[in-house]
Amino acid sequence: MSFNPVSTLPSPASPSTCTPRSLSWLAVLALSALPLAVSAQAGLTPPPQNVMNLQASATAEVTMDVLSIAFGTTKEGADAAAVQSQLKQALDAALMEARRVAKPGQVDVRTGNFSLSPRYTQKGVINGWQGSASLVVEGRDMTAISQLAGKIQTLSISRVGYGLARETREKIEAETTAQAIARFRERAQAQSALFGFTGYSIREVQVSSDGGPVPMPQVMRARVSAAPMMAEEALPVEAGKTTVSSSVSGSIQMTR
Repeated sequence: MSFNPVSTLPSPASPSTCTPRSLSWLAVLALSALPLAVSAQAGLTPPPQNVMNLQASATAEVTMDVLSIAFGTTKEGADAAAVQSQLKQALDAALMEARRVAKPGQVDVRTGNFSLSPRYTQKGVINGWQGSASLVVEGRDMTAISQLAGKIQTLSISRVGYGLARETREKIEAETTAQAIARFRERAQAQSALFGFTGYSIREVQVSSDGGPVPMPQVMRARVSAAPMMAEEALPVEAGKTTVSSSVSGSIQMTR
């Protein structure tokens, strides 16, 4: 007795004999062959040549033009409602003074933290209440803000800081970025020439900027429970300078 071997796969030679099952087998075979084809082609791709990595940067020093002052106070007592009322009165009086000179972009006013919490004895029994309230005034009119600091008597200065206005930061960032790009291009051309090439093309490039500190860096502190400033006594201020930097990094293809 003899047996004729029969293939389990249908022959792809005749389209008329293809069934859905045979088509699925063909799809599996085709997909399994793809990694081999991709690997073979990758092996034929030569590594990049005449490629150079470069970096250039630009920095500008600019005077900070935003002054920010935080005011605050703390109150405590046996009655929660009384403590809350004292905080509200102190904040309302400070807001009244601040709103008199408020001007968008020049003198901006906003309330900060307002909290009230119980005090406990060692046995876990409430024996009083304490709370705090704060107000923040910031803007580009440093003279008006510093004078306001002497007029607010119900809150004490807790923090003073300087920064850059958004439009100032964006303007300086644009300038330093343009300078960094120009230096990158000059360096790319010069370095290519030193290696005997006549030109270059950019393969990839990254541009980044550091706009300096934002308003309210903590440069001066005082206890919020300290005595307020003397009436009408302006706060001495000096903004100082900060730096804004931009950098460009990437790779070039040197060409002949």
